[in-house]
Amino acid sequence: MIKALTSILLCQLVGEVIAGMAGLRVPGAVIGLILLFGLLHIGGETSKGLMKAGDMLLSNLSLLFVPAGVGVMAHWTLLMHDGMALSVAIVFSTLITIGVTGATMASFQRARTGKQDAAHD
Repeated sequence: MIKALTSILLCQLVGEVIAGMAGLRVPGAVIGLILLFGLLHIGGETSKGLMKAGDMLLSNLSLLFVPAGVGVMAHWTLLMHDGMALSVAIVFSTLITIGVTGATMASFQRARTGKQDAAHD
């Protein structure tokens, strides 16, 4: 399991380095996650150790939100000052995301249905 956790953290580290060196606005953890996904996709089957490490991280996921909660408490006055603007931004960005996701799924469904109809002809 140590080897699996090291692999996960190494992918995150490489992602952080890539994000920092390239000056990307994407978090390094996201880049590391994409890198890990790519490596797992290329490698084929996931090892039992990696699955066990992933399950362990997921079972303790709530602990990973503690730093975010501390950040909210540390910047409480800023949140109170700009709370309405943040709330509006969160609501509208959520609605836009739901709309874009729905439109994307609908286009995929239409494309899939079109392929199935073409196959039956």
